[in-house]
Amino acid sequence: MTEHVRTERKGAHLRLLLNRPDRRNAITVAMYAALADAIAGAQDDPEIRVITLEGEGVDFTGGNDLADFMNELPQDGQTDIPVWRLLKALATNQVPLVAAVHGNAIGIGTTMLFHCDLVVAEEGTRFKMPFTELGLVPEAASSLILPRLAGRQLAAKYLLIGEPFGVDEAERFGLVTHRAQAGGLSETVDEVVAALLARPPQALRLTQRLLRGAQHEDVLERMDLENGHFSERLTSEEVRSAIMAFFAARGARP
Repeated sequence: MTEHVRTERKGAHLRLLLNRPDRRNAITVAMYAALADAIAGAQDDPEIRVITLEGEGVDFTGGNDLADFMNELPQDGQTDIPVWRLLKALATNQVPLVAAVHGNAIGIGTTMLFHCDLVVAEEGTRFKMPFTELGLVPEAASSLILPRLAGRQLAAKYLLIGEPFGVDEAERFGLVTHRAQAGGLSETVDEVVAALLARPPQALRLTQRLLRGAQHEDVLERMDLENGHFSERLTSEEVRSAIMAFFAARGARP
C-alpha cells in the first residue's frame, strides 16, 4: 500500500482517493498496485456495494508519472506489472464503480473512466489522451471502447491527435453520466452513491454484470493487444525522444 492512495470504508461504500495533490495525482507504480489490490479485493467482499474513485487537490489525475514509470519498465514477457493489473481489475470488476472527476483527467485518467459504471464530472473538467505525443499507443482497451461510444472519427481526434475535450463532449458521447456544478462534486457523488445503496444489492451486482458481459472478452483481448504494443513502444527511440522533450519543456529531468 502507499500513502498516495487513501482507502476509506464507510459501511457498504469503499472510497479510493488519489492522494498526491502536489504532483497533480500523477500515478506511480506503487499507486497502480494499491488501486489494483483494492479493486480486486472488493470482489470477494459482499459487504462492499459501491466503489468510488476520486482525486485530491485541483486535478483528478495528471496521468502516468512518467519518470517513475520509466524507472520501472517491464521486463520482456512480463505481464503482471501493476498498471496492467489495475486495468484488468477494472475490466473484470463486479462492484458498481463511480468515478468523481474534476480539473484535469489526463491519459489513464481518462481511459480508466471507460471501465467505470457511472462518471460524475465537475464543470470545467478537461479530458486528454496524449499517447501519440509520447510515442505510445492507447491502453485500457480505449482503442476498442472509445470508437464504440463516440464513433471512429471522434475517437481518431482524441486518440490520434490527442485533442482535449470537455464535459459537454464527454456527456454527449456517453462517457460522463452526471454533471456537477463547480464546487458541487462531492454533493453530486454522494447523491449517486446514495441512489445505488438504496437498490437491492444482489440485483445491483447482477445488473452491473449483465451490462458488462457483452463486451467482456473483447475488452480483455484488446487490452492484451494494446499492452503488447505499449511495451514494445517503451523501448523505442521515438518514446525516448518524446519523453525527453516532455521533461525539457517543463524544465525537469526524467
